[in-house]
Amino acid sequence: MATTKRAHLIIGGFPPGSVAGHDMNFARLRLLQNLQTEMSLSVTVANDFQDIERWLPGAGFLITYVAGPYPVGPGNDALLKWLKGGGRWLALHGTSGGKAVKTNRDGLPVKKMVKAEHHQTLGCFFLNHPPLCEFQVRVSGDHPVTRGLPNSFTVQDELYLIELQDPGASHVLLTTELVEDPSPPGFGFVYDEDTSVLPDGKTRVLSYARDIGRGEVVYVGLGHCHIDRLNNASSVDPSINPDGTMPPDFRGVWDHKAFKQLMQNAIAWGTGKS
Repeated sequence: MATTKRAHLIIGGFPPGSVAGHDMNFARLRLLQNLQTEMSLSVTVANDFQDIERWLPGAGFLITYVAGPYPVGPGNDALLKWLKGGGRWLALHGTSGGKAVKTNRDGLPVKKMVKAEHHQTLGCFFLNHPPLCEFQVRVSGDHPVTRGLPNSFTVQDELYLIELQDPGASHVLLTTELVEDPSPPGFGFVYDEDTSVLPDGKTRVLSYARDIGRGEVVYVGLGHCHIDRLNNASSVDPSINPDGTMPPDFRGVWDHKAFKQLMQNAIAWGTGKS
């Protein structure tokens, strides 16, 4: 891949203008600061995938950090065509989500994620995440994005449970071990079957790389952050806060040495420097 001259950054929640439970300003600023290290790089910024077909031509690198927005119809078609043509997409955290529908489980009102066409383009589908907790991340594959990382490191974050859509073509980069989803009744999202666990019954994929034509997707499920969150005793694991209350402000992995290295690597990969 030749060095790209422009990157397109999409950060935002749903409905339009909503932060959707995340500190979008912090994530946007931090990613722009990372991109600023590439002095010759032009960056365009959007809040969702609306009219993405207008912005991808001429861009070689796409970064997304969203909670709700996802590409549909012509936008998804344009994204897939751009990837096949050589584009590189760094998809972070909630990019594996999308639309949720209200339902009922065991007498409790809950939500369930709906699989859509963009999940096939991305290569994974979000099922749920347990309450904020501390867990170990293992580096499971060699790739420009993971080079220089320790073999394992401990983080505090939302542990995303994702279903790979094309396991045979997915090069697993980061994993963790979790035998069962510890989410309490009524927490998060429900699903019919836990399709995020690998055949060994305990390994969960946190990040992978996947070639699409001449392009490539790297998905990283880490990266939750929020600000001014109200306390909720059922929303965090004691590893985060011994009394079980939600920290009002949370940066999680963003200030972790390994995650910072991961993001630096990802910028170099996405811009064609590695």
